[in-house]
Amino acid sequence: MYYKADKKQLSLRNGLLLALLCLLFSCSTNHRPAPVVVLEGSNSKPSYKKPKTTMGIHSSTYKVKKGETLYSIAWRSGKDVKTLAQLNNLSPPFNIYPDQILRLTAKSGKSKVRTNNNTKTVKKVLTTSEKVVANQTLQEYGESSGEKFDNVEVPSLKQKVDSWGWPVKGKIIKKFSSSAIGNKGINIAGRHGQPVKAAAAGLIVYAGNALRGYGNLIIIKHNDDYLSAYAHNDQLLVKEQQQVKRGQVIAKMGNTGSDKTMLHFEIRFRGKSVNPLRYLPKK
Repeated sequence: MYYKADKKQLSLRNGLLLALLCLLFSCSTNHRPAPVVVLEGSNSKPSYKKPKTTMGIHSSTYKVKKGETLYSIAWRSGKDVKTLAQLNNLSPPFNIYPDQILRLTAKSGKSKVRTNNNTKTVKKVLTTSEKVVANQTLQEYGESSGEKFDNVEVPSLKQKVDSWGWPVKGKIIKKFSSSAIGNKGINIAGRHGQPVKAAAAGLIVYAGNALRGYGNLIIIKHNDDYLSAYAHNDQLLVKEQQQVKRGQVIAKMGNTGSDKTMLHFEIRFRGKSVNPLRYLPKK
């Protein structure tokens, strides 16, 4: 009886061993790798990177979305509002509507050329539209005063806005950069709910949150050349088409569209970002 019992146990063990070998063989033939989770730190939490946001518009045409204005689209595309208005035959107050197709660039045309027979060089004659573009390619405008650029006179900028004031009091935690992917303004740290003031007198041309990456945003038009922007606000205290004075409270500081409480402040000249520290008074 003991022999028979041992024989049954031996058969059962052999069966289990065979099943285990089959399982191992099937696993070895599966070439799909197991998912890998990278853990960092002692708390064993998976690492996370904040996704990049795309704020710019680089196409030749654009389909208007709900909540956008011509000024907000000009801001995202780095264009002058007057240029976009001319391209799309718009007159003040530049009303646009959702699903409208706007042209952001002029139709390409042939350039005029003039040949110098003595030196055998070709000189390009700038058309009127090309002169405007040449003006807009200047990186810094704060110290220009009648400077010449390819025979195009750059007007003095010091008389464009009577005076600028700081929008908030606080430490600058990120400065302006003129690089393609650099910071297009300055970031000023502060406390949640801190009053945000208009840096100069002007007209509110945008107040909303349709611009990805800016959170609750206000754009002020100061004149035909200058705009200023105030981003990441908690509350907006003004409405579009409202006139404001320099130093008037327009918003409360927050962290909408940002991972920290701060004000992102920009100044733009004819659609191009310029360094705000060239205009704001010295602390």
